[in-house]
This record gives sequence, structure tokens and C-alpha cells, in this order.
Amino acid sequence: MRSIVLRWLDSDVGHSFRHSPVAIAAAVVALACLLSAAFAGWVSPQDPFDLTQLELIDARLPPAWAAEGSPKYLLGTDDQGRDMLSAVIHGTRISLIVGLASVALSMVAGVALGLLAGFAGGWVDAFLMRVCDVMLSFPPILTALLIAGVARSLVTGANAGVAFGVLIVAISLSGWVQYARTVRGSTLVERKREYVQAAQVTGVSPLRIMRRHVLPNVMGPVLVLATIQVATAIITEATLSFLGVGAPPTSPSLGTLIRVGNNYLFSGEWWITVFPGLMLILVALSVNLLGDWLRDALNPRLR
Repeated sequence: MRSIVLRWLDSDVGHSFRHSPVAIAAAVVALACLLSAAFAGWVSPQDPFDLTQLELIDARLPPAWAAEGSPKYLLGTDDQGRDMLSAVIHGTRISLIVGLASVALSMVAGVALGLLAGFAGGWVDAFLMRVCDVMLSFPPILTALLIAGVARSLVTGANAGVAFGVLIVAISLSGWVQYARTVRGSTLVERKREYVQAAQVTGVSPLRIMRRHVLPNVMGPVLVLATIQVATAIITEATLSFLGVGAPPTSPSLGTLIRVGNNYLFSGEWWITVFPGLMLILVALSVNLLGDWLRDALNPRLR
């Protein structure tokens, strides 16, 4: 593991990372958010899912530094008496899980369809690209909102796992188009190169050519797009949860916490919505900065 890290640091991408203070700062912030979310059960002072730990008498208490009567809660409490620090940590975990899972699903679907469209050509390419054009004519948040709303109405009474599955699929179906179009353009270039033509002449199957030869050469732009799409997926999940069709109300996702806190914002309980909003901005900004750095690092024209 250490040798792999050292080899990466000695590479061109590693050299670019070591000489980019913005990338290092963004990586540190993103890693801290990821670790705190992964180990939320050990890091957070309270389990917001455990109803036996909640005290309604502690509801809407201000942060520890804003009032003398609540030194127990560093960031205050929400309307149910949940510790805001614990709720934000667990909410970050929910947002990251939904964001990463939806990006992985949309990337797999988009890369597969983009490879098929670019390599097969003909009516297959034309059909898939027209589907992409139709999908692009609708705003992604509107597509995810429509899919999530219809799916939730069809599975009324389902558990939280089904609700999260519906949310992940809804975000994925609105995000696969970018991968498909990106991979399709790169595949059109790669299929005309000599190594692909040589593989075709020797009788290698098209599926094996796409998997063994074309796919590794088109993954650079895909990785950059996936990094940026993580932040977009997290914001989309927060938007859907804010509108009430995302994460279940019992799950303290960042969007749900912002929606709950918005009801008390003008009555003075600003911390219920401000701290989840700040965490959402912090996660999205750090991931976007990493995506911008990765795009520049993988661009040969900027080396």
C-alpha cells in the first residue's frame, strides 16, 4: 500500500497534487467529512435514530456558546431534541451514501451505453443519442423529482431501505446522460485507431475490444465527470429531501434538516438550518475543487 502511494506521488498527477494547495485543502476537508460520516456511530455524541436518547424538553436549544443553559449541545438541538452535531454527522453519511451510490449507478449505465453507441454506430447510436437528447431537454432536478414522486406513490408504506433505493435510482436516471455522451465521443475516436483495427482483423470479439482496449482509454474524462457529479448528486438529494420526496422524514439527511430548520428560521432558531447548510456547502465545494484539479491534472495540454 505504501509503495502504491509513493508511486502515485511520483507520477504526473501526484506531482500536480503536491503543488496545488487548493487540491490539498479540498482533499483534507473531503477526507475529514468522509471519515466522520463513515465512523458516525463512534464520532457523534448521540445516535439520532435512537428515540430513547431524545428528550423533547431539550428541543430547539441554542448552541453551547449562545446560551448558558445548554452547554451539553455544542451546535444546539433540533425540533425533536436531537443533538445537531450528531444529526449533521449522520446526515452527511446519508448524503454521501446516496450521492456515491447514485453516481456509481449512473456511471456504469452511462459508460456501458456510451461504449455501445460509439462502437456499434448506425441505428443503435442514433437511437441512444436521441434518448439522451430527450433526457437533456428536462432539467435533472425535475426528472429526479418526477421519478421519485411517482415511485414513492407506487411503493407507499415501504421501509426506509426502499425509499433510499428509489432516491438513488431517481438521481441516477437523471445523471447517466453525461457519461454516455462523453464516452460515446471518446469511443468514436478510439475505434478508428490502429490497435482497435488490428484487434478486429485478428478476430477479437467486439465485446472484448470494448472491455479490454477501448474502455481503459476513455476512463480519464469519466473519472473527472464522476468526481464533479458526486457534488451534484449530493445537492440533488438535499433538494429532493428539502421538497419532501427524498430521504424519509425519520432520517436526518442534510436536506431534511434544512427543511425542518427552515420552519424555525424566522423565529430565532437559526442553527437548525444553518449548520446542515454549511456542511452541505463544505462537502460540495471540496468535491468540486477536487474535480477541477483532477480535470486540469489529466489534461495533457496543461502539463
